[in-house]
Amino acid sequence: MVEPAPQLRGEEVGEGPAAILCHGITATGRYVLHGSKALPRAGHAVITYDARGHGESDPAGAEQSYGYPELVDDLERVVEERLDPGERFLLGGHSMGAHTAVAYALRHPERLSGLAVIGPTYLGTIKPSSLEYWDGLAAALESGGVDGFVAYIGERQGIDPRWRDSVLRFTRERMLLQRHPEALVRALREVPRSQPFDLLDELRDLDLPALVVASNDEADPGHPYEAAVAYAEALPQARLVSEAEGESPLAWQGGKLSRALAGFYAEALSSAR
Repeated sequence: MVEPAPQLRGEEVGEGPAAILCHGITATGRYVLHGSKALPRAGHAVITYDARGHGESDPAGAEQSYGYPELVDDLERVVEERLDPGERFLLGGHSMGAHTAVAYALRHPERLSGLAVIGPTYLGTIKPSSLEYWDGLAAALESGGVDGFVAYIGERQGIDPRWRDSVLRFTRERMLLQRHPEALVRALREVPRSQPFDLLDELRDLDLPALVVASNDEADPGHPYEAAVAYAEALPQARLVSEAEGESPLAWQGGKLSRALAGFYAEALSSAR
């Protein structure tokens, strides 16, 4: 007997052309725009949801996975439930959500009016050193709860002292929103071992408007600037944006990120007409 897919919980805010946003690992739907309502005010129906095992959403079943094929299947369910058949929409995501969005775009390029890729990290290979980090983070959460999780990030991520307190504070805040920490332990071990696609060169087939958001490495070393540059170079119509020197990462600034997305989406929808 096939296990039913986990129930996903999310929200839709605003009216207008749909924009679906996917969050990163151990975050929730609110952590793409950080509570900003600027994108709905700009005339979009903004749809966010908690990925399987995250936030308020149900965990994956024992025979299921947290890999990218399943994450994309979940996104397909959201699209089917929230949008009309064949309706084109704007898709974006951060980190794990960025990879999910790109993988969806490779499956269904005809459905998209535009693609926003925020803080990508996957470059076509999975490094053993990366798996060691994620396995350690999973073990820290499993044995030490939220405190252990936050401490591990503080010890291992190499955050610039100027940003350390901010990073650890909002890491703790988002972890306290998680209803199923045992599911996140699985996700932390499974997502990094899953490939959203094979080669970065596949992105050259995505000939649609794209915005790639990069972060400075001092504040956010877990989302390397050079990875965002690689995505921007691979996507034929991509534009690369980032924060000004000395600012916190654009991906952390909900209002500024929302306005950047609104401007990009306006251009993407105009070019689609």
